[in-house]
Amino acid sequence: MNLVRSFEKLNEEKVFKDPVHRYVHVRDRLIWDLIGTSEFQRLRRIRQLGTTFFTFHGAEHSRFGHSLGVYEIARRIIEIFKYRNHWDDSETMVTLCAALLHDVGHGPFSHSFEKVFGTDHEKYTQEIILGDTEIHRLLDMQGSGFAEKVADVIGKTYPNRLVVSLISSQIDADRMDYLLRDAYFTGVSYGHFDLERIWRVMRSHGDQIVFKLSGMHAVEDYIMSRYQMYWQVYFHPVTRSAEVILTQILHRAKRLYQEGFHFKYTPVPLIKIFEGTMVLRDYLKLDESVIMYFFQAWQEENDAILSDLCRRFMNRRLFKYVEFTPELLSAKNDLIEAFSAAGIDSEYYLQVDSSSNSPYDLYRPGKEGASQPIRLLMPDGRLHELSRESDVVGSITGMRRTDVKLYYPKDRVVELPDHSSAKKKIKEILGI
Repeated sequence: MNLVRSFEKLNEEKVFKDPVHRYVHVRDRLIWDLIGTSEFQRLRRIRQLGTTFFTFHGAEHSRFGHSLGVYEIARRIIEIFKYRNHWDDSETMVTLCAALLHDVGHGPFSHSFEKVFGTDHEKYTQEIILGDTEIHRLLDMQGSGFAEKVADVIGKTYPNRLVVSLISSQIDADRMDYLLRDAYFTGVSYGHFDLERIWRVMRSHGDQIVFKLSGMHAVEDYIMSRYQMYWQVYFHPVTRSAEVILTQILHRAKRLYQEGFHFKYTPVPLIKIFEGTMVLRDYLKLDESVIMYFFQAWQEENDAILSDLCRRFMNRRLFKYVEFTPELLSAKNDLIEAFSAAGIDSEYYLQVDSSSNSPYDLYRPGKEGASQPIRLLMPDGRLHELSRESDVVGSITGMRRTDVKLYYPKDRVVELPDHSSAKKKIKEILGI
């Protein structure tokens, strides 16, 4: 028999009005206190969708709101499982804390930032949970080893795989929230699916989450919604253009600092990461307001490349793009030479960007990075992998779609003199 630890309840339930779930309910003192920490409040200053606001102007929502949403979905699933006597109540607070804190380690413009500086938001999440932070002190007050349990859920090493799958799997609380939330704030219809129906057909089966066969169509709808959101929103070429410029600004600023350039506006908060000596307290001082301040200031910087890239980012003067075909690949060196002849630095102004996603990944032994499959609970109690029963999912299982584009500053090309041989060569290669 499991002994369930009693965690302190609030005297009165707290609620957050939420556009996706209507209300987020907080009844536990620990959850309420975690939300109030400086590390969690920092998520208000980090957008959920990075540069997507350049494409969909409503996409200004933060990782703070998303984290509350993941917590709320996990809380409701646990309530459903409790009602069916399919849940070990001793795991409740670990699961709720992991759901709430799963994104607390994200940096400004998350994935672009990681790409430039080699950071890992999941590792930072674990470090925040275990390090010298307000969050760690609150978790540590719950008893020896509690913070480590929460960190293990984030790291997917927690022994209860059911708990891990609620937070991280092919159909988890994280994905359920961000699809619905991102669809709402971008104004698109692609990401909507029947969340309530999925909850009704969700079951715990041993150490995994499964779905009743009768709910297969709701799961199909979820997978197709995810597929559409990736290609219509997350991988939108205009958003990727903004990410390319953002990435190049960070690369340029880092290079200038390392070369001893004297900035008009010295990026003091970024110096440690430029030097590779950043520790957790430095990382926690970074958010998008800090980054945007320097981008705004660097528009007047003495370095022509940095100032131009910052003006482009701040004023949405983005790069144009063409499909990066095999023919263009073979002509890339000629294109670089033409850019150089035109006085355009190809290192910063000619960038290939690739996006790739698999809508549903079927686990195969020995295949690195593959996800566990979604399983259906058959009427006779057996489990069948989803693509065996669904023609829709079967047709896309293991399929990986890749889109590669070449980004460049069309305005710089257009401004070249008409008699310029470099201009003619660039236009000929790019087909513009």
